Amino acid sequence: MRGYVLSIWNFFDPFYFFCTRLTFPPRTGMESNIFRVRLTKYRGRDVVLSDGTKITKNDVLVKIHLHNVKLLRELIEIKSELRRAKILYRHVQESLPGIEHFIRTSNCSEKIKGIVGITHLNKGCDRLGFEIFEISHPIYRWFKVCAFLPIEILSSANQSIHNILKHQTPKYLFMSRNTLNKMYRI
Repeated sequence: MRGYVLSIWNFFDPFYFFCTRLTFPPRTGMESNIFRVRLTKYRGRDVVLSDGTKITKNDVLVKIHLHNVKLLRELIEIKSELRRAKILYRHVQESLPGIEHFIRTSNCSEKIKGIVGITHLNKGCDRLGFEIFEISHPIYRWFKVCAFLPIEILSSANQSIHNILKHQTPKYLFMSRNTLNKMYRI
């Protein structure tokens, strides 16, 4: 059943890609980037990162999206949650230099303050250089829980929807441009 759902998702993914104005960052190694990105104006509450970068409403950020269908196709046969987490961690770590290069070569490079993403997969993100913040708006947080639910159902081996909803709390991930440059500049 999961294979069929992934096939349908894979069919509709190019339409989603087009409608959301996503783009692929440049490749930095042998593998393609696991992220798809777009420039966005931040709409959340003010955030101050550990390096002093203040992100306020209307600041320009690079919004990162995991290429979920690609990732799920790779991880669907792997039963070990630890092995899945290691593979995901490696993909993100290998993809962040491409994000740094994308920002550095962007037409509006000087305006970009950093990167932002929303995920419920936030364990270990601090080791990658991300800072984790709660989504403060309850309606937006609930919307994100609902949006991530199909991904969770497809990727979870034996969890019930109740357990998924109980453990799934999406959070903002931020990384300042300075941190990205220090850790991932090619």
